[in-house]
Amino acid sequence: MEIEDIPAVFALGERVFTVDDSPTLYRTWDEYQVVDLFSSDGETCLVAELDGKLVGFALGTMINKRKSSWVYGYLIWLAVSPDVAGRGVGRELVESLNEAFIELGARMVLVDTDADKEDALRFFEKMGFGHPSEHVYLSLNLTGRPEYRRIRARRDRR
Repeated sequence: MEIEDIPAVFALGERVFTVDDSPTLYRTWDEYQVVDLFSSDGETCLVAELDGKLVGFALGTMINKRKSSWVYGYLIWLAVSPDVAGRGVGRELVESLNEAFIELGARMVLVDTDADKEDALRFFEKMGFGHPSEHVYLSLNLTGRPEYRRIRARRDRR
């Protein structure tokens, strides 16, 4: 990934990672994700191009846990343009990212996705990922709580 790719990566991410698609996702897609990962982990930020057009990306990071001999690669975001889905772009990105992780010393790669994303789960299983473990995220809609209305009203009076 090059700095010039950031706008196209962000635009594809906005197209693929929508609020409607993942309304309770614990992390959200925004421009800071792309810039922060590119700045801190540029060697694990990859793009795929077809006919000079960006059609996919993989954004990862390295995790070094204190008091652990293991170093992990973490695939944070993977996106492929729906226009080229099923043509091996995701596979190529994951394979290339795995190679980068190995070069950086990773012994294991982690990835997460929503439990109901069956297509993503099948894809990652085909790529060799296993041992899925469900993690439950809970949410609380603050707009229906009395303190929400009270605090918002106080803030709006300022």
